[in-house]
Amino acid sequence: MNTITKKSVKEYGYNFIPADYLPQGKDEYYLRFTQNTRNDYKKVTAKQIAVLESNGNISGNWNDVWIAPGSDITLIRKCRFYGLVRIGKLEPLIVSFSDLETPVGLYNSTIISSDIGDNVAIEKVLYLSHYIIGNDVILINISELITSNRSKFGNGVVKQGEKESVRIWLELCNENAGRSVMPFEGMLPGDAWLWTRYRDDVALMDKFKLFTEQDHNNARGYYGTIGDRTVIKNTAIIKDVKIGTDAYIKGANKLKNLTINSAPDAKSQIGEGCEMVNGIVGYGCRSFYGVKAVRFLMGSFSQLKYGARLINSYLGDNSTISCCEVLNSLIFPAHEQHHNNSFLCAATLMGQSNMAAGATVGSNHNSRGADGELIAGRGFWPGLCVSLKHNSKFAAFTLLAKGDFPAELNIPIPFSLISNDVTNNKLVIMPAYWFMYNMYALARNEGKYLTRDRRVVKAQHLEYDFLAPDTVSEIVNAIILLEQFTGKAYYTQKNKKASVEDCIEQGRKILQKKPATVKELKVMAEGFENSNRPVEIIKVAESYDIFKQLIVYNAVMALKTLVDSGAIKNLKQLVKVVNAKSKEERWLNVGGQLLPESVVKTWLKQIKSGDINSWSALHKAYNNQSEQYNAQKQKQAFAVLVNLLKLEEADITTAFIDKLLQQATATRKWMVEKIYLSRAKDYNSPFRKMVYETELEMERVIGKLSDNSFINEQKEVQIQFEQEIENVRKQIKQFKA
Repeated sequence: MNTITKKSVKEYGYNFIPADYLPQGKDEYYLRFTQNTRNDYKKVTAKQIAVLESNGNISGNWNDVWIAPGSDITLIRKCRFYGLVRIGKLEPLIVSFSDLETPVGLYNSTIISSDIGDNVAIEKVLYLSHYIIGNDVILINISELITSNRSKFGNGVVKQGEKESVRIWLELCNENAGRSVMPFEGMLPGDAWLWTRYRDDVALMDKFKLFTEQDHNNARGYYGTIGDRTVIKNTAIIKDVKIGTDAYIKGANKLKNLTINSAPDAKSQIGEGCEMVNGIVGYGCRSFYGVKAVRFLMGSFSQLKYGARLINSYLGDNSTISCCEVLNSLIFPAHEQHHNNSFLCAATLMGQSNMAAGATVGSNHNSRGADGELIAGRGFWPGLCVSLKHNSKFAAFTLLAKGDFPAELNIPIPFSLISNDVTNNKLVIMPAYWFMYNMYALARNEGKYLTRDRRVVKAQHLEYDFLAPDTVSEIVNAIILLEQFTGKAYYTQKNKKASVEDCIEQGRKILQKKPATVKELKVMAEGFENSNRPVEIIKVAESYDIFKQLIVYNAVMALKTLVDSGAIKNLKQLVKVVNAKSKEERWLNVGGQLLPESVVKTWLKQIKSGDINSWSALHKAYNNQSEQYNAQKQKQAFAVLVNLLKLEEADITTAFIDKLLQQATATRKWMVEKIYLSRAKDYNSPFRKMVYETELEMERVIGKLSDNSFINEQKEVQIQFEQEIENVRKQIKQFKA
């Protein structure tokens, strides 16, 4: 049986806050008057009441209808007012937005205990209750626009008198809710990542919960707000939603318990058929055409399109999800997922990721419970119809070739192509694939992500360069693994057993002194797949050489920056900087911001001690760390170089540095050649050319290779780079001890 309660008509529009939750000496409007401090309204006069009633308006109590001086009350027609309603200045104007034009005024609407700004157009809002509406707002044809006294606007808090069970949690990374976080307005991807990790630290988890609760008053009675110049039309239900300025909402089915951030320079839009419940929408976001989002958080300038489903997930800044289904996932910035039949579940994707059509990253039923996870570094790209098992883990810039991967994977080598060789029943790993065969896409993506980063407030420094502390650390580990597996292949061929250390030493000798002989070995990996079938590594010598080149190139880029800045003026300083004996430490990807693990551990201690005592304080730490990033990145580059080449102080001479500079120049030239060649394949392949009758037709359709702006830009950058390196060489040659 439905419970239907009854009360006196005189109470309609009043007692918004139950008496039990009113502070002593306060009335039901105390929070409303804090939210809207405007006080120029005047009670309607008897003469004004007569005009209003003659225009078909009614009120439960005209004494509680207030209007700003100078307002044209003839612009209020066929409305019903209940409770305290305050109306701003209305002028006989036509307001327009896009192709919509409508007169200023209040028409054919029921308005309950709300504040309305200047020159607002409200038409056929059937039930408007407990909202504070800004200036120049347009509201047309809305069934419900209401706020409850316990509204939380998508934040994971509970109000006075509510049970803990009503709290909204985002069940990120894992379907079993073991990594749940409380969403809040302003939550950064770094916040979400830290909260989902370190679950064994109960004190830390309690602090994160405290941070969230202390930023949100648990008092009942906050009003919903609609910012200036926001336009809402043809929408069914809006309940407990806070909306910023300049937003545009049209044709939505249901919006409930949300914060929709929007601003003049970061306008958010929600379109036809959308249903969004229990979430936070970031600045500049767009959602349209049948989107379903439940228990979610969208970072700034992210998009949901064409029936996408986002549930129990965090979608990072500058990301797009179309058509598909994403559940229980933590996604760092710059994620792309455009296809109807892709599926992502229980995953942590660390940015710059791209999900192809048919990719199923969520085969989470290979255990007795739905408790599996997948973690992928930056640049994760599962190809067409890839199916993966949980648990799996991937290094940065992993590309998975089309296939149904039958077992869990742990791939620690970055920039790899992973193939499921069904014919020979083996897993095949090609390290450094991107550099050998798809350098065009790898290099182009960096600029693409920078261009798409439209964040107005860049609270976290996002790294888009494919060569950065996270990938450099993985490259170092990959070099050791390649040495180990090569050495083991050598000993296996000789029918000998050897320790891991001996395998590494022997593999290093072969790869450095006799790389051609590696082709005679069958190099197999261990621990990469949860199966008994073989895992083969191919192109071992080539990838080993590329990885070493990249370490040198990375260090030279750091050195170039220091020399150009004037920070190094003599050989002694140069030796000191390069051979600083800096600790080569692990770096973490914290929501797209790369941080030394030691910094993160310090923060965790400070959070528990109270030195970092709020989310805003942690966000300040992110920002401060961004300022130190380049210096720390340079230290890591030199530490890795020194360890890789086993350098001593005496080794670092001007001649040695000059040799590194020449190597870096050659590496850069090789990269640009690879960029060209990887794109040229598309023009030379007969299977690409067969759909065109003539060369001219192909050029008209896909453009001339010689006109490719990115390739031409890279060639210009190469020339400039060579000149800059030559200047560095000249400066270093002049250094005195």
